[in-house]
Amino acid sequence: MSALSPTLPELVLAGSVSKRADVLVVGLTAGDSGPEALLGDGLVDEDVLGGLLDTLQSVGAAGKAEEVTRIPAPAALPVTSVLAVGLGAADKLDAEQVRRSAGAAARALAGVSVVATTLSAVDLGATAEGFALGAYTFTEFRTTKSNSGDAQPPARIELLVSSPRARETKAELARSAAVAEAVATARQFVDTPPSHLFPAEFAERAKALGTAAGLKVEVLDEKALEQQGYGGIVGVGKGSSRPPRLVRLSYSAKKRKAPKVALVGKGITFDTGGISIKPAAGMENMTSDMGGAAAVVATVVLAAKLGVAADVTATVPMAENMPSATAQRPGDVLTQYGGTTVEVINTDAEGRLILADAIVRACEDEPDYLIDTATLTGAQMVALGTRTPGVMGTDEFRDRVARLSQEVGENGWAMPLPAELRADLKSRVADLANVTPHRWGGMLAAGLYLKEFVAEGVQWAHIDIAGPAFNTGSPFGYVGKGGTGVPVRTLIAVIEDIANNG
Repeated sequence: MSALSPTLPELVLAGSVSKRADVLVVGLTAGDSGPEALLGDGLVDEDVLGGLLDTLQSVGAAGKAEEVTRIPAPAALPVTSVLAVGLGAADKLDAEQVRRSAGAAARALAGVSVVATTLSAVDLGATAEGFALGAYTFTEFRTTKSNSGDAQPPARIELLVSSPRARETKAELARSAAVAEAVATARQFVDTPPSHLFPAEFAERAKALGTAAGLKVEVLDEKALEQQGYGGIVGVGKGSSRPPRLVRLSYSAKKRKAPKVALVGKGITFDTGGISIKPAAGMENMTSDMGGAAAVVATVVLAAKLGVAADVTATVPMAENMPSATAQRPGDVLTQYGGTTVEVINTDAEGRLILADAIVRACEDEPDYLIDTATLTGAQMVALGTRTPGVMGTDEFRDRVARLSQEVGENGWAMPLPAELRADLKSRVADLANVTPHRWGGMLAAGLYLKEFVAEGVQWAHIDIAGPAFNTGSPFGYVGKGGTGVPVRTLIAVIEDIANNG
């Protein structure tokens, strides 16, 4: 597997089921009188429909969301079997449900090479994304002992539509394929173990992606970071033998006076907690602590591929948080980029330290909008669970980001920044402490900390993805175990909305 290109199925448009297809995937909606099949006009013969429904009902298919039922294909179809995937109630069907059901179908078809589907007649873009992401696997470190051909996801998806040669149809598929590739790229970064993805390597891979996409690329090594006063990034990286980096990837739109969007993502390639060390149980999941960085790197490359009418710059701090004789200690004071002094009460609250440096640097470009995203606080999961990102920031932009996140199915939820919590970030010896002396409102307190570093007049949103960036539970929809790629689809939706509406 290439370090830069995730392996995804080939997505092709078709007007009918080809002889290459092994399985036909159809959607079923649930109704009071039994399931109904959504096959698209003229894509499957109506005479075949009745027999399919009778057989599916006889084996218990009900159309429940993401339910999969596979039956032998009737002789009239050029496939060996038909897989019906549930779409839930017809009156509640939306793009995200199509996306999830397509992903569930893709996960159920391991070992099948070529798949045709009529789900694309319901929503082409959502179907393409769902199948591509449901088929995503990370196998770089698997040998033939654990990676047999029977476990391989589909290699080709034939998306059945009434007008496969229409320009609008081709454009819709191209955009969805690009979005799926970006989400998969972020997943691949997250899934790469810290033995192989450390700050210098992460920076090199980000640089290679940016260069290939025609972006302007800047990489600061540990010496440059020290010289230029990036005290947060340097301080967090002091405990590791693998020094920190700061990467900047810039895309310039062809449009004159395009709106300027700054992206910042937390890139802790592994987080032990430092001297304030974490419990051993579950620490292996801290390979995901660079999920925010992965998302913004993938998003700025996607913005370039889509040619969005906005200038987008990603500022990405990367460090490894380790305990050692050189690590920063609880009680140390560091100076963030820009001059603010901070008392480090807890070295496991390191993400905000590297983000603060990057936010100040991003604001030097005088952006109109700034979005930072990070696997920042366990308190996010306490408040919102493992699938709902918390969105904080300036009120109007925060609500805009949350709304768009919900529209694309990543389900961001607006959260407040209570003024009374700000007083709890006061330090005995410095301008700020990096944590409050209590555990109440931890996600919100982290947001208030970051707010201190956002320049006046910048519309800002902070997206906490501590839970949503990494799935430790059972697979669902188009999400398997491991990296999820959240919030790439939110970020690109916001950037496109800004490009179109200012």
